[in-house]
Amino acid sequence: MRYKRRMEPAASIVRALGGPSKVAEIVGVHRTRVSNWMRPRSKGGTGGFIPQKHVSKLLGYAIKHDKPVSAASFIPAPAEAA
Repeated sequence: MRYKRRMEPAASIVRALGGPSKVAEIVGVHRTRVSNWMRPRSKGGTGGFIPQKHVSKLLGYAIKHDKPVSAASFIPAPAEAA
């Protein structure tokens, strides 16, 4: 289920952390929940936003495993936020 335009910043964060299955394992949800973060809202997704309740676990994992994800990674670029 690929969309022509992946929803950011979720798509980049999920990719950097090892994909939907790995991210689901990190935060303790089903893989389809993580995939929904990368779907447009019109298709039942979050439009690229990662729920706030998962951010600290993802940041902790990124730090511990030296992944290229920081707090700033979770903030969408101005054009995407519009």
